[in-house]
Amino acid sequence: MNIIIGGGKYGCEAIEHLRKGRKSFIVVDNNPRCLATQKYKLRPYVEEGKEEGEYFLQGDLGKILELIDSFEPEYVFPTAPVHIAAELVRLKFELCPWIEEIDKILSKLPPTVVLRAGRGNLVLSYNRDEDCVDKCGVPEVCPSTLKRKPCSMEKLMRFAYPKGFFLISHLMAPGMGAFKGSELVDFFSWAEDKNKFVIATACDCHGCFSCFKKK
Repeated sequence: MNIIIGGGKYGCEAIEHLRKGRKSFIVVDNNPRCLATQKYKLRPYVEEGKEEGEYFLQGDLGKILELIDSFEPEYVFPTAPVHIAAELVRLKFELCPWIEEIDKILSKLPPTVVLRAGRGNLVLSYNRDEDCVDKCGVPEVCPSTLKRKPCSMEKLMRFAYPKGFFLISHLMAPGMGAFKGSELVDFFSWAEDKNKFVIATACDCHGCFSCFKKK
């Protein structure tokens, strides 16, 4: 079973990808009339309905945590426009931002990749000033900037802050990434007894740092 977070345009692209592989999935969205429910005939998900199929569950990040706790998904597709892994762990362990650590990370990064920084979060991109092309295949030379990436964003971020937990967004199809469910579960286990920590998520081109401490 796979989880798709968000039933909008990119959630629908994830549905098409999983359908090609005949994979089961649950779409989770706050809006019961999101694009995915209008476009596809998805069955309402209930706790008993764990057999293979295509489901929809109305809910927020709390519902997603419940799903991950009840079964380990094969992949989690983060199509909603937030730092999903960070928001899930913040909610799970009632965390607050660790603001001071961001400045330490910033000092190790070239300014040209910094898209946004503040409130314990740092968003990075090799394509800081242009729009990404749809369904990009992640070539070595960025099709938007026409510049060659010196290394993957993951390697750059590990250089800047090797002590963090790194979750990789695996390329499932051009323009589409997903977390392995097992790696997400490992992250929750790693974070559980930490008073302060940094979570980093990355693909080849983009990345996010989020710094947390317990309240």
